[in-house]
Amino acid sequence: QVQLVEFGGGLVQAGDSLRLSCAASGRTFSNYAMGWFRQAPGKEREFVATITRSGGSTYYADSVQGRFTISRDDAKNTVYLQMNSLKYEDTAVYYCAARASRLGTRRPYDYDYWGQGTQVTVSS
Repeated sequence: QVQLVEFGGGLVQAGDSLRLSCAASGRTFSNYAMGWFRQAPGKEREFVATITRSGGSTYYADSVQGRFTISRDDAKNTVYLQMNSLKYEDTAVYYCAARASRLGTRRPYDYDYWGQGTQVTVSS
């Protein structure tokens, strides 16, 4: 089992920055590729970013490419999502997820463990 807890959500204005953290406990964090997803009211959960188990490669949704950065610190069992130039349409509950594989994917159902989510609200 892997337990994931997200931190760092909040209310910000458009153009602001925010950094989300996801702390993992349980099994060896470095065995997992990690991902960030989000879900806005009335919409399906969508892919945001993923980072490989080694941390050597990252992938992003087109909507956040160039604005968001995913990173991981295996010594702290934590994955981060740095969000810059936030837009109103970034408003959602953000979830981190762990996949017992070298690579992450864009598909939520490929992930084995999920956090409870943290709300990000961007005012226009």
